[in-house]
Amino acid sequence: MKLKQRVVLLAILLVIFIFTKVFLIDNLDTSAANREDQRAFHRMMASLHVELDPRLDHTLQSPWEIAAQWVVPREVYPEETPELGAVMHAMTTKKIIKADVGYKGTQLKALLILEGGQKVVFKPKRYARDYVVEGEPYAGYDRHNAEVAAFHLDRILGFRRAPLVVGRFVNLRTEIRPVATEQLLGTFMTVGNNTCFYGKCYYCRETEPACADGDIMEGSVTLWLPDVWPLQKHRHPWGRTYREGKLARWEYDESYCDAVKKTSPYDSGPRLLDIIDTAIFDYLIGNADRHHYESFQDDEGASMLILLDNAKSFGNPALDERSILAPLYQCCIIRVSTWNRLNYLKNGVLKSALKTAMSHDPISPVLSDPHLDALDQRLLSILATVKQCTDQFGPDVVLVEDRMTLSHL
Repeated sequence: MKLKQRVVLLAILLVIFIFTKVFLIDNLDTSAANREDQRAFHRMMASLHVELDPRLDHTLQSPWEIAAQWVVPREVYPEETPELGAVMHAMTTKKIIKADVGYKGTQLKALLILEGGQKVVFKPKRYARDYVVEGEPYAGYDRHNAEVAAFHLDRILGFRRAPLVVGRFVNLRTEIRPVATEQLLGTFMTVGNNTCFYGKCYYCRETEPACADGDIMEGSVTLWLPDVWPLQKHRHPWGRTYREGKLARWEYDESYCDAVKKTSPYDSGPRLLDIIDTAIFDYLIGNADRHHYESFQDDEGASMLILLDNAKSFGNPALDERSILAPLYQCCIIRVSTWNRLNYLKNGVLKSALKTAMSHDPISPVLSDPHLDALDQRLLSILATVKQCTDQFGPDVVLVEDRMTLSHL
């Protein structure tokens, strides 16, 4: 064989060797990542049921101190939380030492301070479990049970971006009135034999109070994030106009995602993939009302998108508002870890997992069966949407590997 032919042959063999090595390494890395996703899923399933137990073993810290230490830029609570039951027990039982009107917003809520100085947001029950909210997908009052269900769905999906939520019964006469501010007390009233209040908010009206059953009011309490982590509010790029006859750009421009990708903080970092995760989360719970979102301040796009205010969810189990998925089907990208988790949850696993996770809650049953059934159906729609993307663009483009180290130092 001539020298020139040998050189050419060696060059070809070298290219084949390099390609094979890269291919094998990529596949090994992907396989290892998939195995870790599967292990993480099994760990989540094993820890689904949380007993509300006041005991805190091996620590002298209060439940509030423990929960505050959990928060880092990319998650509100860690994957392994043996103290979760104790923190949630404290949220639902600790003495209320102050009650005030809720922070700014459109919906009725109260701001409570629990023994030990911990702030929580109380959202009162407005509807029976089987009530169906008709009309626009963002219609109706906030649903307190939706906050509870959304928190546990966040656990199941492995996002860990929603503040802790648990159901709680409060006695408005003995627990709230004695410690209420004048501003909150001024909104109390009696309707029949029931104690009611209407609070202070954009849509709060004296003619539309939330009423207890006698003095006992069912609601949800959401743990306030630590003050050392101030929040920054952002307009959601796929927000609605809320004006009849006026469409947002994303509703008519099929190339809208390309424009979003050119603007900060969506042009780099994890924020756009967080938007996609959130669209999936919101579609599952039926939340079409995320017009804004919060992250931590001065994060330069590195902070998570925090899954706050999920109460405009689980309104109508028969309504699957596909436009909520617009970030997914317009951008056609999704985290590999999210894709894997969704696949592990099909065939009825999602419904069963959420039912198990919520079974410990003081206001259980949290959701009616039609809402649980709707989750499994919506999951199939999400999987079908991703498949359409992979069929069109290929899995290498659609499935994005974006795993970030979550430091708890």
